[in-house]
Amino acid sequence: MARKLEILVETVAKTVHEVNRGYCAALGDDSQVPWKDAPEWQKRSAIAGVMAILTGEVTTPEDLHVGWFEQKSREGWRYGPIKSPERKEHPCMVPYNDLPVTQRAKDHIFFTLVRSMMEEFEIVLESDADPSHP
Repeated sequence: MARKLEILVETVAKTVHEVNRGYCAALGDDSQVPWKDAPEWQKRSAIAGVMAILTGEVTTPEDLHVGWFEQKSREGWRYGPIKSPERKEHPCMVPYNDLPVTQRAKDHIFFTLVRSMMEEFEIVLESDADPSHP
């Protein structure tokens, strides 16, 4: 990935992480740490979500959850009533339609914010760029 694109993707990932952290705090969930203190697996997950939207692999908030769910499953995560990275358990390890509205809202916020920031920063992959506009 070109360095400029890498920086923009990380900036978008950091921003959506911090917005998600604020949303979680508003719901009474203070378990989210600032981006600078987030574990690498959490940062990689946010970056992967941004990239999936950027490449067009993810086109809806539901797709975003499905991709997250599949990645977590490959990493050995399963359903648990309380999020526990140590036990690899997460209460959102359920189909999208079984998520509470408050959790589905996080996917909508992430998706909308990434799309908005992509537009604002004019982020496009080179393969998506119009060759007639250098």
